[in-house]
Amino acid sequence: MTTLAQLRKAALALPEVEETTHFGMVAFTVRGTGFASVTKDHAVQLNLAEPDLDAALADLPAGEQVLRGGRPIGFRIPLADINGMTLNHLVRRAWFARAPKRLAASVAAADAAPPGAGGDLPAAIGAPATRALAGAGITTLGQVAERSEAELLALHGVGPRAVRILADELQCRGLTLG
Repeated sequence: MTTLAQLRKAALALPEVEETTHFGMVAFTVRGTGFASVTKDHAVQLNLAEPDLDAALADLPAGEQVLRGGRPIGFRIPLADINGMTLNHLVRRAWFARAPKRLAASVAAADAAPPGAGGDLPAAIGAPATRALAGAGITTLGQVAERSEAELLALHGVGPRAVRILADELQCRGLTLG
């Protein structure tokens, strides 16, 4: 079971996402294009590409296909019927389906980057934190210094350990978190 807060955290951790409303529903967009929303009956609706839609339908029997004009456009499932890890994955897949190609490609490249591969981020923060930071456009310690601890912790994949390592590295360079 997940909540709107979990959905919000997963969606807003992705680059260039804004929370808005669409027909009175909480919705999330990337550069103005919707990819996720919550219906009034507390179901999450995700705009998925066909392979991801087929996989979601096969893996989550409580979900249903969303059609527009007889054409499949997405997937709907009650928030109570999906776990957080699966929700995070589907939100990310919906984002990739709707994000501009260049932005999606840069995030995909960041996902593939090994720890310490981009900029001057320390490898010790680990792969999930490296991917999360790179996905948010943060590849240098100077960019890390512009963020607060709360902003960093809000990124899915960046935990207290990674923030501690980053803060220690910043301190060695005479910098602090914003």
